[in-house]
Amino acid sequence: MRLCWKLLAIAVLLAVPAASRAASCTAQAELLPQDRAALTAAGGRLAEAVMNQDFATLKATLLPAEAASWEGIRGAAEGAAPVVKGGQIKLRSIYLLDASRLTAPADTQFFCSNASGSLTVTMNMRALPPGRYAVVLADAAGAPLGGQMGLMLAWDGAAAEWRLAGLSVRQGTIDGHDGVWYWARARSLANVDPWSAWYSYETARYLLVPVDFLSSPNLEKLAQEQTQIAGSPQSAFPLSLPDGNRTWKIEAVHLDAALRYADLGVAYESTGVTDPAALRTEAVAVLSAFLKVQPGLRTNFHGLWAYAMKDGKATPVMALPMAQIP
Repeated sequence: MRLCWKLLAIAVLLAVPAASRAASCTAQAELLPQDRAALTAAGGRLAEAVMNQDFATLKATLLPAEAASWEGIRGAAEGAAPVVKGGQIKLRSIYLLDASRLTAPADTQFFCSNASGSLTVTMNMRALPPGRYAVVLADAAGAPLGGQMGLMLAWDGAAAEWRLAGLSVRQGTIDGHDGVWYWARARSLANVDPWSAWYSYETARYLLVPVDFLSSPNLEKLAQEQTQIAGSPQSAFPLSLPDGNRTWKIEAVHLDAALRYADLGVAYESTGVTDPAALRTEAVAVLSAFLKVQPGLRTNFHGLWAYAMKDGKATPVMALPMAQIP
């Protein structure tokens, strides 16, 4: 019996990617006091800089290796202004990620467990270079749009300080409703309107955390519920839509909160028209045909974005509220 357990342990170890075995995560409650203090100070300072649109501070603390990413980070900070407006910064969670044992950049998975092991948050990083990192999640408490931030920090050994390596900012509410509300709504729609339920789950996930690389037991439960919806769009694409003597082809539909609403982006195969008026006419025809097939989306989402696909390239055409789509 002892030998069997030993063999099982070896099998589990071999099943874990080498990059994951060379990485570790420490959750906030288990951090050493000096690490917690340093990360709280660094994360709080950077979150306040985003709140105050203090680009000088953000650029001054940028990790040198991420200099080429500055314009993207600045754009994310600028876009955060309306999302965090009217709020007060409160740090939600801090995770210390140690990938210093990596020998080269690698896709790396971190398992961040509390002291009892009863809760594990998983983080998946793409092509992560060796080093020490931290993820700081912060909220703009009281902001009408419920702004939330994900700050990626990296330890700069030469400067002996934590520096900014990445930034993601999202709203935490849409139309006054948070992710928990959209999750409950998704459950209520699952058996009556599978497509609306599916994209309500997508909206809930978007609103619950500001980054895409993090998973938790709650998010895994959400994903499990979503995949169990019968008649959902998860395997519906490409979707053919007859429209008179034409047939439109929908490549994908996704949540699109660019305008701070619960909109859906519809990517369709364009006929190749380039005239702006003709392109808009085509887009309206596609969106109208799509809603005729999925009418429940009209009442459960704000509007649709049209993305014309041609030769592998997506061109945003327009965004229309549901009431303006025939």
